[in-house]
Amino acid sequence: MAVQPIRLFGDPVLRQRAVEVDDFDKEVRQLVTDLTDTMLAAPGAGLAAPQIGVGLRVFTWNVHGEVGHLVNPSLELSDETQDGAEGCLSLPELTYDCLRALRVVATGFDMHGEPLRIEASDLLARAMQHETDHLDGILFIDKLDTAARKAAMKEIRESEWFGLEQPTVRVSPHATHGLGF
Repeated sequence: MAVQPIRLFGDPVLRQRAVEVDDFDKEVRQLVTDLTDTMLAAPGAGLAAPQIGVGLRVFTWNVHGEVGHLVNPSLELSDETQDGAEGCLSLPELTYDCLRALRVVATGFDMHGEPLRIEASDLLARAMQHETDHLDGILFIDKLDTAARKAAMKEIRESEWFGLEQPTVRVSPHATHGLGF
């Protein structure tokens, strides 16, 4: 088991766009294992690589007993929407209703570089959107209306965990191709 510390709101890595995975090597397979172990230990419905300090486009999920992962995800969103409670391991004990697409078609790769296509709805669709947002430096509180976002920020500022010293950002062993990361 390779449980890693989860980065909290305020850590800069959570606001950076993650880099595409180019090499489906041992490090990527270890990252998927670390993400899965950390997500299950938390426990959470999903976890993205930036949440453990790795700026690569990889996330895992655990919804209704189905555990999976996706590398370099791309989502097609339905026009139908769902509004429901959402939380985040990087924003402990914070839950707000968040509007998301009801269904998604997710494409990407598994940890070995094999293509994946997943059709998801309801909670799994929500988790995939939430985790893909993390890969773009977006947090679910960014999607809230003005009043809810203001209430969330007040709750964050008053939380015991806010402002705690964050661990340093790890440097990915993967090439970034001059993207400045």
